[in-house]
Amino acid sequence: MRYTSRLAVPVPAADLFRWHERPGAFQRLTPPWQPVSLTSHEGIRDGDRAVIRLGTRLVGLDWVAEHGGYDDACLRGDGACQFEDTQLSGPFGAWHHRHSMRPTAEGSILEDDITYELPLAPLSGVAAGVGEAQIERMFAYRHRITHEDLRRHAEAGAKPMTVAITGSSGLIGRALTAFLQGGGHTVVRLVRRREDAASRGPQDEAAYWNVEAGEIDADALARLAPDAVVPLAGEPVTSLDGSAEARRRIWESRTKGTQLLSRALAALPSPPRVLVSASASGIYGDRGDEVLTEASPPGEGFLAEVCQAWEASTAEAEAAGIRVVHTRIGLVATPAGGFLQMLLPITTLGLGGWPGAGAGYMPWIALDDVLYAIHHAILDDELAGPVNLSAPAPATSKAFVKTLASVQNRPAVLRVPEGLLRLVGGELVRKEALKSVRMRPAALLDRGFRFATPDLRLALAHLTGHLDSHTL
Repeated sequence: MRYTSRLAVPVPAADLFRWHERPGAFQRLTPPWQPVSLTSHEGIRDGDRAVIRLGTRLVGLDWVAEHGGYDDACLRGDGACQFEDTQLSGPFGAWHHRHSMRPTAEGSILEDDITYELPLAPLSGVAAGVGEAQIERMFAYRHRITHEDLRRHAEAGAKPMTVAITGSSGLIGRALTAFLQGGGHTVVRLVRRREDAASRGPQDEAAYWNVEAGEIDADALARLAPDAVVPLAGEPVTSLDGSAEARRRIWESRTKGTQLLSRALAALPSPPRVLVSASASGIYGDRGDEVLTEASPPGEGFLAEVCQAWEASTAEAEAAGIRVVHTRIGLVATPAGGFLQMLLPITTLGLGGWPGAGAGYMPWIALDDVLYAIHHAILDDELAGPVNLSAPAPATSKAFVKTLASVQNRPAVLRVPEGLLRLVGGELVRKEALKSVRMRPAALLDRGFRFATPDLRLALAHLTGHLDSHTL
């Protein structure tokens, strides 16, 4: 069987080829609805191998591929570039994928040519249609990511930077690391174990810190000299069960860590240009239909208090002349984790429902737009202070669930009573489920930021693999 696709990309073939060579490309190209992880990757030159885990560590299958056909002619201005990968073992009866990048007057063309056999090829007529449909879904996703990531990097025109990140193993941190590495930037992961604080390869450095012990390797930070720092670490809010211990962990993991980092950065001989510090939409509390911009005052409640203290924890960095941006991140939409990961199986079964009347606004934002907004905040010297990270058009919980179900061609007619929410998760879960935060990203829009997926239906179709075509 054979599958081919072509994508016009608005960058030179050499840039397209280099992007595929860099360590972040595989993760950026992996659809978030697929349970896939990269176990090892040596590169894309002849003889290099990649081991990809399909499923979990306990239940799954290793897909082993070997690269060949490496040709970097486009780097020398001498035609097209290409590389190939061939399955050595894995889920297919056979698999061979040729990636080629050739220059055009407008940029370049990416061509993918795949020949494959399903495990029971002679008997798999029906399965063949399913297999082709899955490949089509995957490439619709890959094409949007390839086009958008490369366009963003090209438009930014930024020289290679060094960016330090805390929480690099988290949902946003992993994706941000891959996106930045794809743009040619070096990422410094702040890690909690000293034995992990060593270079992991090109564009992948590490430095030690320990929030509970109040320790950070200032010498390593001085040596690595980050241009920007993005603290994302924090105890998951989902662990908030109403206990004093959970509240303490959530509070201290954000405030103590950010304060420790800010103090260390302020004392560096060459401090970073910018600190893009995470905050959250929770700072606004439950505000009904009120449109909330960065100029709106904080709300009430524990999470609002946490966010205010979190943002105040950057004071020492700001006093040292470091530009500080507080990204008030909304509900991050991705099947790879968070609330959308929990909703998807339910709506897939046709059991999608909304809490209460479904009138509460959800400040949703696609994960890719979180990455692009943080990238924008790093590079825009005029952007400082609070910055709302949410899509321009927030949706009510009822509208969100109905749209998600519609994208999957499933019904959504259920209403989850408030009493049931309280019974299942307690009063705290009931309050959070019914909360309304109608957030508007005024600062980003005023600075000319363009969202990749501002429309809810487009975002959910892209994230779940239900685009009608290779929509860019």
